[in-house]
Amino acid sequence: MSIMLMCIMRFLDREPETRRLSRLMRSSEGGLAVVHGRRRIGKTRMLVEWCEAHGGVYFVADESSPEVQRAYFSEAVALRLPGFSAVRYPDWRSLLDRLAADAEGQGFRGPVVIDELPYLVAASPELPSVLQRWMDHAAKRARLVVALAGSSQRTMQGLVLDRGAPLFGRATELFEVLPLQPRYLREAFGRVPVQELLDAWCAWGGVPRYWELATDVGGRTRQVVDALVLDARGVLHDEPARLLLEETPPALEVRPVLDAIGAGAHRVSEIAGRAGRPATALARPLERLRAMALVSRDVPFGSNERETKRSLYRIADPFFRLWFRVVAPHRGALRLAAAPRERRVLFDRHWPSLRAEAWEQLCREQVPSIPRRVLGAGEWRPGQRFWHGNLPEWDIVSEDEAGKRLLLGEARAHGRRVGRSQLVSEAKRLAERPRPDLGGRYAGHEIVRVLFVPEVEPRAPRNLEGVRVVTLDDLLS
Repeated sequence: MSIMLMCIMRFLDREPETRRLSRLMRSSEGGLAVVHGRRRIGKTRMLVEWCEAHGGVYFVADESSPEVQRAYFSEAVALRLPGFSAVRYPDWRSLLDRLAADAEGQGFRGPVVIDELPYLVAASPELPSVLQRWMDHAAKRARLVVALAGSSQRTMQGLVLDRGAPLFGRATELFEVLPLQPRYLREAFGRVPVQELLDAWCAWGGVPRYWELATDVGGRTRQVVDALVLDARGVLHDEPARLLLEETPPALEVRPVLDAIGAGAHRVSEIAGRAGRPATALARPLERLRAMALVSRDVPFGSNERETKRSLYRIADPFFRLWFRVVAPHRGALRLAAAPRERRVLFDRHWPSLRAEAWEQLCREQVPSIPRRVLGAGEWRPGQRFWHGNLPEWDIVSEDEAGKRLLLGEARAHGRRVGRSQLVSEAKRLAERPRPDLGGRYAGHEIVRVLFVPEVEPRAPRNLEGVRVVTLDDLLS
């Protein structure tokens, strides 16, 4: 990993999470932290650095047998508590009780980090109840600081978040590690043109592992995608399939649903048709994909998410969207392609629509970050799409926090700087569009119309026909 990217993850974007973990470490009573998040998001890096900073125990589980796992765990503990691995532990209860006793006797308070906990639970279903009793008694007496982490959203939430879960209510710190924010793109990819920054986001999203690989390869995004993804020898050529297989339990049953959405099916009926399943059988795989942060459910702005049936399902992660659009349906063609030029022809066919979709999503999510000098005083909520029957659709609709203004926006993913004449033309069309029919609740709101474009020419106007112009620089500020 480059020094630059390590600094981004450690000192910038992971600061809030690290502060919470360090605060727990300063507690005189000890306590439990539960950390979860999708794979490749940087949980392990963050936990390892925190553990090293405090001289703790770090153990990462795998899919081995319980006996082997306990042996590996005891070896990790022995690095801080000498002699701990000299004993063979017949079960988890005896190992954990000995850990607490030795820690209390030697004044060791942790942290004790157990990463990829779902692998341990899969092999030892009794472990959550054992951990519950241990945290309530032995670990509490020893005032130990313990952190449990995992990538399987289903297992982690089932252990902690469900009211009947063994560890429900016992976590002092509980949080999800989220993707990197786009404002760190410049620090990761350096002084590259604005359009190249946007291309990087449209290809990799906010996943640190993909940023790391892309910066290691270097070059323009088109060439990097070819080397890492399109080429059958590329590190990320089979990435989504691996991630689904690594889930606990494996999430292979959701693959047809991802294929269907990636091919352009967004309504439940369309997804069911493409996947060859009845619509009534899709609720569980769609919910699992949402829990894995791979699929999002969009409802029109102004609709109640629990009540509306006007839902669209989309692949939420830009990289997964690219893979299921370009790689999944063309595996054979990509393997037969003898030269990068042949693979890039296929990529270029799909890239404009992928780029437009990712830019639109980025604009919606980053509405709250737009500087006040652009939209005026006040805070804004993240945007949503609006559609209803045959009425005109809107890419971005957002209400301000005060409930007095309504942002109506359109996103245009131009691949070059936009000049004055084109801005005037597009702003005029946007200004003349009738506002959406949202009912009486928003009738008295002040309307703020916004045109989102990645980049404009120097000295181009930023307010035309009553339409504000927002660029990628504004979203990253």
